[in-house]
Amino acid sequence: MQQMPQQLNLSMENKLFLYGASGHCKVIIDIVKSNGAAIEGIVDDFPKADFILDIPVIMSDELIESGSFIIAIGNNKTRKKIADSNTGVFANAFHATAIISPFSTIGKGTVVMAGVVVNPHAIIGHHCILNTGAIIEHDATIADFVHISPGVALAGNVTIGEGSHVGIGATVIQGITIGKWVTIGAGTVIIKDIPDYAVVVGNPGKIIKYNNENE
Repeated sequence: MQQMPQQLNLSMENKLFLYGASGHCKVIIDIVKSNGAAIEGIVDDFPKADFILDIPVIMSDELIESGSFIIAIGNNKTRKKIADSNTGVFANAFHATAIISPFSTIGKGTVVMAGVVVNPHAIIGHHCILNTGAIIEHDATIADFVHISPGVALAGNVTIGEGSHVGIGATVIQGITIGKWVTIGAGTVIIKDIPDYAVVVGNPGKIIKYNNENE
């Protein structure tokens, strides 16, 4: 991971492609356009449309290997599978309205949407999604392939493991550790540590089951 230097880490020589023609893709298009950058095309294994927001959708086997990529897929396990099987150059995209501390660190392939706040010494992993209006407080650590949904508030010194999904409007108090591949339900309030693979809902959050490690 590297210090966050700019709004979109694309060189003039590289063309940008998005991988995945989904609703999530539309939001990433908006992020890229907020920075005045362009998208060459949208890659999809089974395209259902020829264009999304006037950008051409192409089959994955038509993809030119040169260029930079953002995986525009919301599902964390699918995003990990694609990233692990692709050796391309991955770009970041940060919405122009996001407030990102220059003292934070953000990994490759991560997208930061409109209105997000990332405060000092937060560490964000690779291929994460920081969705609209989320707050990541100081000294938080978010591992690879995590999805922080719209309106989530993470207090200081929160740690979240690989592949976990924090649902819309959830709140996590300071100093909490959430394990890997955890699912936090919408509006949940987390006041104690959560083990790997747990599914948590309610206020305060309670474990209702566990995700299958092999799913």
